Amino acid sequence: MGAVGAKSKSQSKSQSKSASGTVAFVVVPSPVGDVLVAVTEDGVVASHFRNSVEVRARIAARLGLPVVEDPARTDAVRTQLAAYFAGTLHEFSVLIDWRLMSAAQRLVLGKLYETVPFGQVITYGELATRAGSTIPARGIGSIMGSNPIPIIVPCHRVVAGNGLGGFSGGDGVESKQALLALEGYLPAALW
Repeated sequence: MGAVGAKSKSQSKSQSKSASGTVAFVVVPSPVGDVLVAVTEDGVVASHFRNSVEVRARIAARLGLPVVEDPARTDAVRTQLAAYFAGTLHEFSVLIDWRLMSAAQRLVLGKLYETVPFGQVITYGELATRAGSTIPARGIGSIMGSNPIPIIVPCHRVVAGNGLGGFSGGDGVESKQALLALEGYLPAALW
């Protein structure tokens, strides 16, 4: 379903499970390196901190979709990510294609996406509670580590109760620190 009126961010984003269609890629330069983004007709389906032929092939194979060049499809996410990295965009409005997520991932990552805004963080345990999940904090950490759409679905905003916790994207915790500094949660001087 497409974006509609007063529905929540999660409800207003695409939830298609169809295997038909195509996937287009775009690369956005950022302070944490080039960010590769995959976009189906239904929305952003994956992002990655590395742009390579292998990563693109892995995403396309996981989707079971052919790759196309489609700048019109990828322009919105390219523009929004560039604005985010420039510090002028605090909330993404691109459609999300959740198809690469399990039901548990969708529950937890959807709640994260809906309720933890730019510049704020939540602990793994708090996110489990907020999502109404019986998944323990360690399981929430695993879900964050397997998030197929980092940055836009902001797993970098989930922290440990006693510090930053881990991060599997980009250069690990350094990338998490850079994103949280960009959002003003951490002073840039700390990393």
